[in-house]
Amino acid sequence: MSMLLRFDPFRELDRALEQTLEGSRFRRASVPMDAYRHGDTFVVHFDLPGVDPASIDIEIERNVLTLKAERSWRPVEGDEVVAAERPHGQFSRQLLVGDGLDPDRMHASFEHGVLTLTIPVAERSRPRKVEVSTAAPTGDTQGRQDAIETSSSEQQAAG
Repeated sequence: MSMLLRFDPFRELDRALEQTLEGSRFRRASVPMDAYRHGDTFVVHFDLPGVDPASIDIEIERNVLTLKAERSWRPVEGDEVVAAERPHGQFSRQLLVGDGLDPDRMHASFEHGVLTLTIPVAERSRPRKVEVSTAAPTGDTQGRQDAIETSSSEQQAAG
């Protein structure tokens, strides 16, 4: 089960449109990312070169993380633009944050044009050891602990 999913239903359509409009100033601004699990945290790196850190907005609502940022550049009067290939305007990206993560404890940092989100794995999703108890060798069940209990529906099915 994945803990973080890309949420971009129009990604293939966008790729086709970008190929059609290659070199056009109408090309959609995208936010490339890397995501991986590192121990008890999930790390996501977003490439945002040239973005003003003050324009970065991160919002989580109902397990959907939305990232918005803006990069702007306008030539000064008298400048002769020879090439304008870098996308400008608002960038956005959405991700589905799985229930196995704890977005309330998320940390965000921005360095060298890379936004890094660190999202801890929720306590309930972390691996944990389960102690197995056994009866005393003499057959004495006085100190025995039942490590596994059946639910009432399982007891009814067995009876």
